[in-house]
Amino acid sequence: MSIVIRKWVSTVEDVLVEAGRPLERPARRVVVGAVISNPYSGRYSEELTELIDAGETLGAELVRRCKELLGDEIEAYGKAGIVGVNGELEHASAVLHPKFGPPVRGGAEGVSILPSAKKRGGPGTKIDVPVHHKRAMLIRSHFDAVEFGVTDAPLPDELVIALAVTNAGRPHARVGGLREEDAIGEDGLR
Repeated sequence: MSIVIRKWVSTVEDVLVEAGRPLERPARRVVVGAVISNPYSGRYSEELTELIDAGETLGAELVRRCKELLGDEIEAYGKAGIVGVNGELEHASAVLHPKFGPPVRGGAEGVSILPSAKKRGGPGTKIDVPVHHKRAMLIRSHFDAVEFGVTDAPLPDELVIALAVTNAGRPHARVGGLREEDAIGEDGLR
């Protein structure tokens, strides 16, 4: 892979109390991001093979790192990309969509699609990484997002590619919908 990984950045959040009510067990949210070079920055290219191929490698490594930090079973996941100002949104799409998903779903034992977000920005840009349940995206208790950003990235010719995972749904979820225990978990929908 000719793409250079400048750094890995990780955040771990343990929610213990929500709305003044303690949780039965901490809800852990983990985000791991890779700051990578963008070989297509500043120029248009019909093919984006280097970024597409990088997606597979990054997906596998990001889910490995997330699982290690989570220390528990992954229940929800999602992905996001921030493109430096000399790049295109399509560059983040190239990393996140064609080949990124299969290694992440495999590592997380999930079947549901990975929700995604992407945007363009400079160093310190934050993005809300959407997450939903790994087996059935219609489990409302797991509809959420985790904010992520890197103080010195992306530089104009870089991308930040992030994967978020959680070991639980939203604290004290109570808006109805498909319950986790009722999910079929075969088609990723229900």
